[in-house]
Amino acid sequence: MVEPASTVGIPVNATPLLKDELDIVIPTIRNLDFLEMWRPFLQPYHLIIVQDGDPSKKIDVPEGFDYELYNRNDINRILGPKASCISFKDSACRCFGYMVSKKKYIFTIDDDCFVAKDPSGKAVNALEQHIKNLLCPSTPFFFNTLYDPYREGADFVRGYPFSLREGASTAVSHGLWLNIPDYDAPTQLVKPKERNTRYVDAVMTIPKGTLFPMCGMNLAFDRELIGPAMYFGLMGDGQPIGRYDDMWAGWCIKVICDHLGLGVKTGLPYIYHSKASNPFVNLKKEYKGIFWQEDIIPFFQNVKLSKEAVTVQQCYIELSKMVKEKLSAIDPYFDKLADAMVTWIEAWDELNPSTKA
Repeated sequence: MVEPASTVGIPVNATPLLKDELDIVIPTIRNLDFLEMWRPFLQPYHLIIVQDGDPSKKIDVPEGFDYELYNRNDINRILGPKASCISFKDSACRCFGYMVSKKKYIFTIDDDCFVAKDPSGKAVNALEQHIKNLLCPSTPFFFNTLYDPYREGADFVRGYPFSLREGASTAVSHGLWLNIPDYDAPTQLVKPKERNTRYVDAVMTIPKGTLFPMCGMNLAFDRELIGPAMYFGLMGDGQPIGRYDDMWAGWCIKVICDHLGLGVKTGLPYIYHSKASNPFVNLKKEYKGIFWQEDIIPFFQNVKLSKEAVTVQQCYIELSKMVKEKLSAIDPYFDKLADAMVTWIEAWDELNPSTKA
């Protein structure tokens, strides 16, 4: 059985990477005791905690962490009418943290994610690996069969075009999970005891033109390169769908990264996902999405953004118009989602005027 790593006795890194350039965003409804395990790795960084659910509930944060905490009242106060684009009672509330951050990079993690162990038994510093992924180029235009050619002990294989070896800037680092896999409800129901014990020591670039199901529980990205597109949609309370928030963002960012020539990586780092959510509750949230995704994914596979769309915001507004035009026939919800995408960009630009299109 896979067990989380102990971090007792691990010293806090004296010179943490990107200490003043990275925020950690955590959505939560509970006390953040899980941070004690992460203290050696995360304590030097600034946390943005987005409290979901009842804003009157007090959230306790372990001593010694530098953080700001926002609840629904804060979101409504800061965004006013535009707060309608931030999901309620859904982990998609985390993207408010992306919006208010002023840092170049974001690492987001769920509060049921613990420190994993590598095959040697060593505690995995997930944030450090994400930073390495983001600071190293991607190879979206030509697949290298040794995966990451920039990694120590690897290189570009024979036949790899020299003109492409400089690579592309990495916008997103998508990490994985040991123990509880990130399954949909039907798979959870037929495999209730399945656990992921495979630690694959690899990072790869997802090729241009290929979509992927992004999981938001262990994710990092370059906020300056792709932040305005990292919108987790309109999900949760009052909406007909949930648990597709991170996947929606993943489909959006991938087509925009492909259009703008940016890279998306997946693989290391691993976290230890400690608890499985209720598959029956999940099925209620997911069941429309399970049907809708059979139309949504072909839509994203066929998206063509215009040459005039040269910023993330311009790409995202174009995408919102296509969502309204092509997906609203599936359900009126997509009209509402398309409008929320526009509201999100308007709110982003109000809080981040230097990044306006």
